[in-house]
Amino acid sequence: MKIIDLSKTIEYNRKDPWFMRVKIKHKPHAKSHWLIRLFLGLPKKLFPKDFVGWADDKILGMGVHATTHIDAPWHYSPTVNGARAKTIDEVPLDWCFGEGVVINMSHKQDNDPITREDIMNDLAQNNITLSDGHIVLIRTDRDKYMGTAEFPHRGTGMSAEATLWLIEQGVRVMGIDQWGWDLPLKHMVQEARKKNSDKLFWEAHLVGQKHEYCHMEQLTNLAALPTSGFKVAVFPLKIKGASAAPARVVAIIE
Repeated sequence: MKIIDLSKTIEYNRKDPWFMRVKIKHKPHAKSHWLIRLFLGLPKKLFPKDFVGWADDKILGMGVHATTHIDAPWHYSPTVNGARAKTIDEVPLDWCFGEGVVINMSHKQDNDPITREDIMNDLAQNNITLSDGHIVLIRTDRDKYMGTAEFPHRGTGMSAEATLWLIEQGVRVMGIDQWGWDLPLKHMVQEARKKNSDKLFWEAHLVGQKHEYCHMEQLTNLAALPTSGFKVAVFPLKIKGASAAPARVVAIIE
């Protein structure tokens, strides 16, 4: 069995946008001495031989969307077809493990949306038929920009029609190896203003207003995967009431 990590390392990066920066405080082993001696009341002479203390770490600031994560239906809208949308702790775990499929969209140019026909053509070329429980990974190769100031601004993006088509095939969970599921945010704003249209901003996310699904963002290493024949595990942290959660996403090849 081979396990391939599809997750971004959680670390501080000053080149990330301010709202994505992760702050981690590392406490070395020696710092725990005062806690053990004063708070727990164990004299230093009773410390086990060669015990230098325990290391500890604290995440001081990390948004749930700041690194590799899975969005809950609650992120897209408070309701799905009038019913209350699921928060991340309510997403069924059986959605989060299944047969994986990679759809290669690395040829798409920045700001060129991925269409339903793009998805269907790639599946046909690889003789793949989607069914209930498949987890679909959209490969754009924009993970090469991770850690750079360009990352949020480079990429293609899923259209509403392509997202809806995947859901109609029984896909509950899907993901992409770029900053966001849609086209880059600034580009969407520019297009909405230029065309004076209220249909262009966040269109793929907003499919979730009427159709229940989850997607992952900021995946990596999709180029290391076969087109099919592997499983995907994407178990999110169980954060009460949250719109998303960081996840250690992996592919499992038997």
